[in-house]
This record gives sequence, structure tokens and C-alpha cells, in this order.
Amino acid sequence: MRIKTILMLCILVPAVHPTYAASSAISQRWVGSWAAAQQTLEKDTSISEEEFRGASLRQIVHLSLGGTQLRIRISNAFGLSPLHLTSVHVASPFSPAESKVDIATDKTLTFGGVQDVTVPAGADYFSDALAFSAGPLSDLAVTLQLGQVPLQMTGHSDSRATAYLVRGDAVSADRFSEPKKLEHWYFLAGVDVAASANASSIVILGDSITDGHTASVNANERWTDQLARRLHNLAATSERGVLNEGIGGNRLLLDGLGTNAMARFDRDVLSEPGVSYLILLEGINDLGTLTMDGEVSRAAHQALVLRILSAYSQMIARAHDHGIKVIGATLMPCAGTPYYASSPETEGDRQAINQWIRAPGHFDTVIDFDEVLRDPLRPDHILALYDSGDHIHPSPKGYFEMGDAVSLQIFSR
Repeated sequence: MRIKTILMLCILVPAVHPTYAASSAISQRWVGSWAAAQQTLEKDTSISEEEFRGASLRQIVHLSLGGTQLRIRISNAFGLSPLHLTSVHVASPFSPAESKVDIATDKTLTFGGVQDVTVPAGADYFSDALAFSAGPLSDLAVTLQLGQVPLQMTGHSDSRATAYLVRGDAVSADRFSEPKKLEHWYFLAGVDVAASANASSIVILGDSITDGHTASVNANERWTDQLARRLHNLAATSERGVLNEGIGGNRLLLDGLGTNAMARFDRDVLSEPGVSYLILLEGINDLGTLTMDGEVSRAAHQALVLRILSAYSQMIARAHDHGIKVIGATLMPCAGTPYYASSPETEGDRQAINQWIRAPGHFDTVIDFDEVLRDPLRPDHILALYDSGDHIHPSPKGYFEMGDAVSLQIFSR
């Protein structure tokens, strides 16, 4: 009799569970609105670690998605000792080019219900949810009151945005008096908003071309910024966040100024909240550094190409396992750049990789940046109109064209 009763209970539970799940369906979820790939910050000779202790640091970021609730992520991923923040505030700034904020919007963030937080070495920390009206494509000022800073600093090297540092407690000040101006992001890894269940984010994993090297400071001229503007202006894609996870000098296979792309894939792609799409634009630095010390054998060129293609395949498989659609971006021309030696062999490597990217059965779809930016008369060169002058990084016009070239239909499904 007891066995029969247990069996009946086992049959009844699955019948009840779907009804319960349907009645408690989640109408909102956290989705990334802004992010920066974290790396070890090289020591800036203009500032000492002692200047950070007890100081206030105001950083202004440009959101993609808007929302009425937000949370931020603090990172001590590369710290060798704990990071202690005594207070963190958010507010609406008047301009990225100054430290002034609208004091009426100033709010204090909490972490587990308290205002201070200690982030262990190697860890990240989410703030509690905060009611805050953040519009799409708006700026957000995040001010940290620094207590104990770690032995090694975590952040993002090439922010293309100004951060403001003053001594003492100024987290709730409307403006900083004679602040020290820095062009890095420190300890700030992301801003998420509470969005509808239909919202999702697009992660762009890349190098300095995605990071926006040569773009104007405080102008949001990266190609990802143009993409975010276009997504917002189209109803079918207005609920897509854009997360720029580019690092200058980044490579797929070896560490450089930042951790190699394969090693940072979990942190910078899979751990981002609400991510449904990945755009992958990496590999040009792997090609260029192969011949930094002189030309190598044909076999070495072929081996590198195979390793790059294997890395792509690994990332595609890992993203697909998490339900993420992967968009491959072709590598753009770089002949004539002073950063790397130009050779027919390296150009052949780039063409072979682009052929693989374009071929069906690899990426879910393709963005052909090579076709958009190359000079039709010299296809191994960037068109002069889109060239910043170093023959590898686009100009602001080139970045605009890249952002404009992305088909929004990819993200409307």
C-alpha cells in the first residue's frame, strides 16, 4: 500500500509543476547594458597606488539598454590581495568630459545590504539591485570611495573615456575640485539593467579595433557604439544591449596586454547576463606577431592558421552549448602598418582565415568587415577614407562604416 501511495505522488508532482512554473513566469531579467573586458593594469607612472587609497574615483560609462533598475559589477579579477570599497554611488552626469553630476539623481549602492564591500583577490562582486531611471544610450557616473586597493590593479587600459580622481570622500559631491584625469577604467566591469524577458545582449569579443583605438576620447566613436545606436532606433532590436569586450593587442592564442581570448571566454562572454549573441573579431594580432622577429617557414604559417581556426571552432561550440548565436567577422586588411611586417605569406594567412569564416557551416552568420573597409584597388590595404593613418585601425569614419555595415536582421529574431 505504501509503495502504491509513493508511486501516485510521483505521478502527481510533474502534473502540478508546469502549472506552478507558468503562474510564476519571470517577466524581467538582468541584461548587460555596458561592460569592459578586465585586464591587469600596467603601472601608470603619473600616479601611485598610494594616491588611490582613501580617494574618490568617478567613472562615466555609456549605456546601451535602459531600465528602471540597475546593478554594477566590481572586479578584482587580477588583484593579488582584497579590494575594499567603503562606498559606491551612481548618478546622471552632465557630460563625459567633466566630473559634474546631477546631484538630485545621486544614489548609494549596497552590497548584501551594506554600503561597503570587500572583494577577494581574483573575484567579482555584484551590487544589490537599485531603483534608478537609466535611459537607453545614456551616460552613468559611478563613483567609488576606495579603501584598501589590491597589490595589482584590475581594470581596462584603453577606456577612451576620462575618469576623475580626488583625495578624500567625495562620492556624493556634485563635482570634483581639480581632479586628476585618467584614461583607464578601474575595478568597474559591468552595468546591468532589469529588462523585459525579450531583451538580450550582444557581446563583441575583439582586440583594439573593437576597443576603439584611435577613436576620440569621450565621444563614443567605436563601431560598437554606432551599432548600439542603430539597434535602439529600430523597434525590432531596441531591446538588445551591446557589450564591448575588446582589449588592445589581444590575441586568440597567446597573452598580450590582456589575457588571450580563449582564456577570457568564460568571464567575458558566457558569464555576461542575458547574452544571446556573440560577434567574434579576433586574430589579426596573432597573424602579425608570428613574424615580429623575422619571416618563418610556410609550415609555421599553416600551423598558425589551423590553430586560429580551431580556436574559432572551440568558441562556437562553447557558445552554442549556452544557446548563444555566433557571428563571425572577417579580418580587415593591415598591409603597410608599422606594427607588423607585411608579407604575401601573412596576407595569404588572412585570406585563408576569411575564406573559412565566410564558408557555410562554421559561424551562424557573417559580417564581412574586410569587404566593407578594403581598398578595391589594393585589397590588402584599408581604403584611405577609412584609415586612421596607421593602416590597421579605422578612422572615426571607418568605425562608423563598420557599425553601419552590420545587418540588424541578425538580432531581430
